[in-house]
Amino acid sequence: MKDKVAGIIRKYGGDPSQMVAILQDIQAEYNYLPRTALDRLSRKMDIPQSQVYSMATFFRAFSLEERGKHIVSVCLGTACHVRGADLILESLERQLHVKRGQTTPDRGFTLESVNCMGCCATGPVVKIGEEFFGQMTNDKVEPMINKFKE
Repeated sequence: MKDKVAGIIRKYGGDPSQMVAILQDIQAEYNYLPRTALDRLSRKMDIPQSQVYSMATFFRAFSLEERGKHIVSVCLGTACHVRGADLILESLERQLHVKRGQTTPDRGFTLESVNCMGCCATGPVVKIGEEFFGQMTNDKVEPMINKFKE
């Protein structure tokens, strides 16, 4: 981990103004922000831990808890909500055996909800990784999830 974090810091020239980009790269590497990586970042850049953690917790895109390989995001925005997004979320909870905000025990999936994905015309929408699934129905949930199982 030390070499990876040091390499990411070097990539940005150790510039503290690039903290968000550095945190994004660390999260891309580990799929979350491990405490050891944040502590190393603090020491290596001579930035107080409180400042590093403040940045890491300010942005909702960052996670301090280990997440699954696949992030499943269900849009609960108004357009998706009125088209049954809550039912899709419940179906995903049953399929994955986790509640919103949780990660499957095998670390395969993390289930979360978001307020809007900007895909209102195709709602309800689910995003897994970078792939969008529009006009979701309960019948489409299992085949969609199976596509991402190893």
